[in-house]
Amino acid sequence: MVEIFKGYKGAALEALKKFNVRVWSETHIATMRGEFAGILLPRSETDDDQHLVLKLANGYNIGIAVSTILSMEECGYKEAHYKIPEKEFPVSKDKPYIKLFGTGGTIASRLDYRTGAVIPAFSPGELYGAVPELADICNLTTEKLFAVFSENMGPDQYKSLAVAIGKEIEKGIDGVVIGHGTDTMHHTASALAFMVQNSPVPVIMVGSQRSSDRPSSDAALNLIHATKAAAESDIAEVMVCMFGPTSDEYGLLHLGTRVRKMHSSYRSTFRTVGDIPLAMVDRNTITPLKNNYNRRRKDRNVSIQPYFEEKVALVYYYPNMQPDMIDSLVENGYRGIVIAGTGLGHVNKPLYPAIERATRAGVAIYMTVQTLWGYVHMFVYDTGRDLMSKGVIPAENMLPEVAYIKLGWALGQTEDLEKVKEIMLTPICSEITERETPNGYLILQGGVPEVERFLKTIHK
Repeated sequence: MVEIFKGYKGAALEALKKFNVRVWSETHIATMRGEFAGILLPRSETDDDQHLVLKLANGYNIGIAVSTILSMEECGYKEAHYKIPEKEFPVSKDKPYIKLFGTGGTIASRLDYRTGAVIPAFSPGELYGAVPELADICNLTTEKLFAVFSENMGPDQYKSLAVAIGKEIEKGIDGVVIGHGTDTMHHTASALAFMVQNSPVPVIMVGSQRSSDRPSSDAALNLIHATKAAAESDIAEVMVCMFGPTSDEYGLLHLGTRVRKMHSSYRSTFRTVGDIPLAMVDRNTITPLKNNYNRRRKDRNVSIQPYFEEKVALVYYYPNMQPDMIDSLVENGYRGIVIAGTGLGHVNKPLYPAIERATRAGVAIYMTVQTLWGYVHMFVYDTGRDLMSKGVIPAENMLPEVAYIKLGWALGQTEDLEKVKEIMLTPICSEITERETPNGYLILQGGVPEVERFLKTIHK
């Protein structure tokens, strides 16, 4: 009985018993709101007992309120197994060799019908089973380093990943692809940009906004684009490869230190901030958008620097922030603080004494701007000058998350704050740029006539 009605209870379970319908059956349901047909799915253990879950023919799931059901009919039965079998990747000597590291995330995921959640369960080998087009691009080897959602990625994973990348480069790999959850992909990308320096091959992070079981999933195409760029591009940088527009037209290659996730659900969520992307990539072509990047080389020389101090914080300033926010970090042994300040890099005056106490205690404090675009200019107003006099150091136009990662990386190497300052303010991989390009800041507002005219000429 438990197997037949997996996960269902209460009113929902009684409805299944009444109409003699099993989980996984092809079911026709007549309701007061219309008729629906699809596969009856198991119910999450944590969900209520008032709804059934049906997977429609288009691949989407819907919930049907038990109170609206007039009749149900089982039309067929075949228990589904949401698992893609692993396949041995074919080898062709004339194709580049690419290493795919799996860390988890939505690009390597499936639905867990026990909880109703997306879980990191597909191995990289299973990804090939789902995306056979990869064999047309390269010889692929895979290794599952972690199986975590991106919010659980941290310094230990950054360092392990950097070391693993270094080993593959030394062995002669032609490119590296890293499957990663999108939520903190930009954090990991900046960490790898600092930890994997002077790479002779592309190192490309890729993920998906929508899980592999959804018809609108971007997982396969993102993986195809990333693999093609790793195999064929001459851009030897740490990059993020994700959808350009929300359509399936092309992907973009973003530099790891200038990219940010900008929308919670759009497939085109990643944007280069303060600059333009490095290149466009589709199934057939890689089109550079810039020419100032590190080129692919034939040597195996790479500098792996897996350092990170975990006692570093990123603090987003807000009006009326209290001094104990800073004091508590110092009392808990934090060695570095990055502040995302207002405007040109400001905070309120009540924080001044706490900031001064922190810098006197040897805590490195760097200022970024929460506007994301633009530079810290703390010499313009008295507020900025006062903060600099208390030891706060402007972090130029580093994105707040990038400054946080770089400060952790710098403090992982030395306790000498002057050396830390030298590391922080010396550009390594375009985390600091001399200027922003004229087209590096574009935020269009819908509704105004000129933007509406422009939107009619492009695909969203």
